[in-house]
Amino acid sequence: MTAASVPRDTRWGARLNTVDYMREAVFFAGERSRAKHTRFWLLLILASIIATAGVVADSTATVIGAMIVAPLMQPIQGTMLATVLGDRANLVRSVIIMIAGIAAVIAIGFVFGLMLVQDMSAATNSQVAGRVSPKVVDLLAALATGVVGSIALVRSDISDTLPGVAIAISLVPPLAVVGLTLESGHWSQAAGAMLLFTTNVAAILATGSVVMAVYGYARLRIEMAEDKEAERRRRARAYLTTIVLLLVVSVPLTYSSLKTLEDRARMARVTAFVEQVTEDSRWQIVTIEPREANRILVQVKGEPPIPDVAAVFDAMEADGLDTSLIDLEFIPAYTFDADHLEAPAS
Repeated sequence: MTAASVPRDTRWGARLNTVDYMREAVFFAGERSRAKHTRFWLLLILASIIATAGVVADSTATVIGAMIVAPLMQPIQGTMLATVLGDRANLVRSVIIMIAGIAAVIAIGFVFGLMLVQDMSAATNSQVAGRVSPKVVDLLAALATGVVGSIALVRSDISDTLPGVAIAISLVPPLAVVGLTLESGHWSQAAGAMLLFTTNVAAILATGSVVMAVYGYARLRIEMAEDKEAERRRRARAYLTTIVLLLVVSVPLTYSSLKTLEDRARMARVTAFVEQVTEDSRWQIVTIEPREANRILVQVKGEPPIPDVAAVFDAMEADGLDTSLIDLEFIPAYTFDADHLEAPAS
């Protein structure tokens, strides 16, 4: 039983790709290794520029285009396949290329940030805001997407789903956000975007290992080993490492999810108090949003006179809210039309 011919499994009602096919698809080795490197770096640089430009322009369509072009999933899947097959040389090569690619995307985002006048942060850009506060649901989505990506690599009959996987797994845009927010000095937001990327990578590695085991590829490593018991132990350690990685990622994701729920509850309470004090006035809430350091900003727009601000702060404090973390911003607004303009005195 050779790696090239296994498995062609009929239990799943589908024709599966050979190991040689998958090695050619994700490893940067063989006769075409130079062409693979050239293609990878060319597409990665272009995808990084497109993704960063899309984030800066706050353009979802542009960011999606970068996801389709980006080739960063290749070394990540290469890392997964090399781990399953016990191919140490390709494992090291894939990890090095993945780390170098990560650094390159962040660097391009950072350089882009140097050329910008405006500050890039979650408060000013929706593309940034959507990638700096990952939650447990992002891990669940990444795991499901990772399964699809791994099955698309294994099964020849559903490989057409790979563009959709590239969009869903989102690898390059979070790294572009890391570079942009680092340059702007928003360290916590950069860490959040990096956590989102790490979550997606962990999901690809974990689900890939499971899919390979389900479809029978993982057993090749044991069957071809001289010391099968030692190989089983090594494989168990590899799976354990993946599980630990997922658990480590889950901790900050859980914290972020709970923090989001807490912020929403606080904002709902603050909204209720502000609406009470502005109910009989010409003022109304425009936006209410969480800021860094656990603060909440409430922007209220209307016509003077300003409502009793002291009263609303006293009511919030009496209800147990920490008013030192709540900022109320009143924005005066005047509306004119042609019918209400006074004629100049003669």
